[in-house]
Amino acid sequence: MSSATIKRYLPWVVATALFMEQLDSTIVNTAIPAMAASLQVTPLSLKAVVTSYILSLAVCIPVSGWMADRFGTRRVFAAAIALFTVSSVLCGLALNAPMLVAARILQGIGAAMMMPVGRLAIIRTFPKAELLVAMNFVIIPALIGPLLGPTVGGLIVNWLSWREIFFVNVPVGIAALYLVYRHMPDYRGDTPRPLDVIGLVLFGSGTALLSWLLEIFGEHTIDPTSFGVLFMLSFSLLAAYVWHAREMTYPLLRLALFRIRTFRISVAGGFITRLGVGGLPFLLPLLYQLGLGLPAWQSGLLMMPTAAAAMSMKLISSRVLRRFGYRQVLIVNTVMIGVTIGLYARVTAATPLFVIVLLGLALGFFNSLQFSSMNSMAYADVETSDSSMASTISSTFQQISMSFGLAFGSLITAWYLGDLPQTDRLAVTGALHHAFLTLGALTIASSLSFWTLRARDGESVSRGDLRTAE
Repeated sequence: MSSATIKRYLPWVVATALFMEQLDSTIVNTAIPAMAASLQVTPLSLKAVVTSYILSLAVCIPVSGWMADRFGTRRVFAAAIALFTVSSVLCGLALNAPMLVAARILQGIGAAMMMPVGRLAIIRTFPKAELLVAMNFVIIPALIGPLLGPTVGGLIVNWLSWREIFFVNVPVGIAALYLVYRHMPDYRGDTPRPLDVIGLVLFGSGTALLSWLLEIFGEHTIDPTSFGVLFMLSFSLLAAYVWHAREMTYPLLRLALFRIRTFRISVAGGFITRLGVGGLPFLLPLLYQLGLGLPAWQSGLLMMPTAAAAMSMKLISSRVLRRFGYRQVLIVNTVMIGVTIGLYARVTAATPLFVIVLLGLALGFFNSLQFSSMNSMAYADVETSDSSMASTISSTFQQISMSFGLAFGSLITAWYLGDLPQTDRLAVTGALHHAFLTLGALTIASSLSFWTLRARDGESVSRGDLRTAE
């Protein structure tokens, strides 16, 4: 395939896979209450269905870079789509919550190979001057998933069964495999490197244990002493990985990349920001369905404005970044996200519908600009030879922050709810309101991490096309 042909079709190949993954995740969030009723568990306890998926992403993404370098982007990407599609069918056939969680873990493993490998192919194909536009093009079709997911999921749950929501992935997965066969380039690493098995065990087990502790903490199923011991163990495992990586020639995650300022601020600052944003896809459907008493299909419709606004922002984000620069955009936009999250604490059954829609539009608008900025700035000063490792590290920390953010959002909601039953609508609404205020404050505080940026940081991406033209 010629370079022009790859550039023309590759964004559609990656976007189709992202569409399938985003469609699945948003459908699942809308169907959580229906799943809880069917499986006879409480809605908050079903966060394991969501967190297990995100956690398996975080644990398995570090291996994706090594697999792409070893076996090629085309083969790994195709295998990931196939695994994701098959595990979706298994989710739909699950008979109880543990079976559903197990199938979701398999889905997460498939998605762990899709996202960073697809992003790596984009980074390898497009120069930095074209990278922001190319990444935004990939995201726009993928955002159709969140646009359709809540609505389709709500309608399916309302008229059929929650099991059918997972079967939607099958035709999309088949179409994605066809596109991979026809148009996916096969990039491999310049230098073969061995898999850091010890690093994988240390980092994976530490991350998994920490996320699991955050999940069960709100359920009061573990005594404080055991929690403290396991908490220290998880941090010890992660600290051991940091020490191990410094001694390795080919570590699982090469932490030396954090010496690059733009990469460090993008990944670390983005980590804190996503802690506040990560719980919203789980908490908003609970607010609409449990707090406001809306049916699943109406809850799904209220999630659409967020995705629609996100798609609109992708069309202008490159011009916004070119005009104002990464530093100014990230500082102001992070504060606006926090304020918007906090405003959800004012949403009650008496709130006019148009106000909720406006909040959804604002959230999608600001979130989209935030993620475009953080994701593209990460590669501004990274050498091409390090693109695979940079993509792996960035994707890993994104998913860990989303997993922790979801667990944190659910945890503080359960803490505010206390011993009151989840069937008490007023109590649930009050707990969710306090959770939104807490998440909003955390997000506003995370804007401090972007003050260390310099005015011209990231210009190789945001203004690279202008420099090339000159």
